[in-house]
Amino acid sequence: MLMRGALVEYGSNFLGPLPNIVVFQFNPEQIARTLAIPQRPSSGGTRAARTPNSHVAAAPPTESFTLTAHFSAADDLGRGGALSVVPRAFGIAPQLAALEKMVYPTKVLAGLLGLGGAAAAKAVDAVGGALGKKADKKPKPVPPEKLPRLLFIWGPTRVLPVQIKSLSITEQKFDFLLNPVQAEVQIGLDVVRFGPGDDDKLGQGALDYTTGVKEAQAALNLVKAVELALDIIPF
Repeated sequence: MLMRGALVEYGSNFLGPLPNIVVFQFNPEQIARTLAIPQRPSSGGTRAARTPNSHVAAAPPTESFTLTAHFSAADDLGRGGALSVVPRAFGIAPQLAALEKMVYPTKVLAGLLGLGGAAAAKAVDAVGGALGKKADKKPKPVPPEKLPRLLFIWGPTRVLPVQIKSLSITEQKFDFLLNPVQAEVQIGLDVVRFGPGDDDKLGQGALDYTTGVKEAQAALNLVKAVELALDIIPF
């Protein structure tokens, strides 16, 4: 059975409500990975003598991915039965909506009301005035909205906490109700790095797991490198 890549949105309690999941209907044919290396700190001395210190790291590299996913309603429509009910009614719009949901911040009360921070503060003051309470002249702070927590799952050796940095959707075909039935989606992902005080144990665990797999693979490569070295080093 072919394994499929996926993006999984989860909360602080992974075993709570069902997470938002987008499974790649067709695995992307290629994934571009970029390791951005932070600028190294300069050595001391005069300005002319300051040079990047090659032995000191400013911070760990940051990793990002870009991939193109394809979605089509044709497969599900061909199966018939219950599996074809949703695509017949909405095409692939549910998959696209689930993917778009992953780029919006977690909603708070102000977001549900469609209000910005200043508008929300005015609304609170208006309610307080109606109740006979003196309105506070200072705007009330609105808690910052948090981006969804996501896992990018690409096989058993790559499970990474990510955030979507870019999302470009090209709807290519439509049904008679103008629902999209075929689309190409370009996705940019940034791997999340955690600092002190982060409470995302699941994301940190996924990052540690994938890092451990890479270290094991690098050790296996060393065995292969030693074998090849015996063929190129004269004795």
